[in-house]
Amino acid sequence: MSELTHLGASGEANMVDVGDKAETVRTAIAEGSVIMLPETLRTILAGDAKKGDVLGVARIAGIMAAKKAHELIPLCHPLLLNKVAVEIEPDETLPGLRVTALARVSGRTGVEMEALTAVSVACLTIYDMAKAVDKAMTISEVRLVEKTGGKSDDFHRGAI
Repeated sequence: MSELTHLGASGEANMVDVGDKAETVRTAIAEGSVIMLPETLRTILAGDAKKGDVLGVARIAGIMAAKKAHELIPLCHPLLLNKVAVEIEPDETLPGLRVTALARVSGRTGVEMEALTAVSVACLTIYDMAKAVDKAMTISEVRLVEKTGGKSDDFHRGAI
């Protein structure tokens, strides 16, 4: 395992200098889920939530969050993102919603934090918009699925 890149020689936190890194296309995909009562899922899918279009608002919230990851995570670089996409799919086996986010940049540092932030905020938005119906919802398994580009090896999580 390589050493933590955000730590200085004395253990102090530092922002990594990416100035000498090559500019490459970098992509990250993250996922998470919101587990809820079957009735809550039906309410959301029917468009009957009191706060409105849960899926549409959560999708936009996730995209907006990816663009602000550097404002939320102290040592994260601000990036000019090429693409952010958030998909939300119902999964009755949970029951609940599966959220997937893709972030892409042509740059000197990866976009894992942007994809993870997008998923996290989309899941939180789903919770916020449906909590009047189901306060027991659980946000679960927010994780990186794939990372490509850059100097380090690509990452592909095994079967999920």
